[in-house]
Amino acid sequence: MREAGIAPGDHVADIGAGTGVITAALADAGASVTALEADPALATVLERRFAGRNVRVVRADATGWICPAERFSVVSNLPFSGSGEILRRLLRDPRCGLERAHVIVQWEFADKHAAVWPTTLRSAYWRAWFDVGIEARLARSAFSPAPRVDAAVLRIVRRGQPLVPLDRHDAYWRFLERAFDARAPLARALRGRVTPRELRRLGPVLGFDAGALPRDLDARQWALLFGFAGNRG
Repeated sequence: MREAGIAPGDHVADIGAGTGVITAALADAGASVTALEADPALATVLERRFAGRNVRVVRADATGWICPAERFSVVSNLPFSGSGEILRRLLRDPRCGLERAHVIVQWEFADKHAAVWPTTLRSAYWRAWFDVGIEARLARSAFSPAPRVDAAVLRIVRRGQPLVPLDRHDAYWRFLERAFDARAPLARALRGRVTPRELRRLGPVLGFDAGALPRDLDARQWALLFGFAGNRG
């Protein structure tokens, strides 16, 4: 709770709340908690355990949850098998009210999406509006029952100044998706949007080689390329 910076009155979601270990800590910290739990039996346990407290139990699959427009945070131990889809749902539309998230995920997943390089489609997109990093590594022995892999606390915090305007998020996703799906050097991946000649001129300015692959550019370079392609129509 200290690392997540939870303060009394904060609106916080615990996604996949289970029996309520994290939910209880959030409620004790004075937060207004939304506990999401898809399992009916566990949801019943949560409703009984937190009756009369500042906890609202939502019986829902997190992948179908509609993020609130008002400001909120997430503190959660995400199910390893569904972490990618849950975060994709949470971060796909940066216009939602998410301010920050501290989530426990599989170590390999955190390492992949927190890395500056190689860039993934998701990490390039997420980092346009959020800083993403690893807060801590958690040994499998810290859990009961112990999983087969280590875990990490993945930290996601909204940028004070976004790299891409919020109203351009859909266009930016399509721009990145087309480039990464091409699985080719930038000249081919961005065909029709940026010419090879323009790439050769932009490369030294933005700090990449014209023959680079999409994964070789960091989030800021991708945002600047998108801005150039948009400005030239």
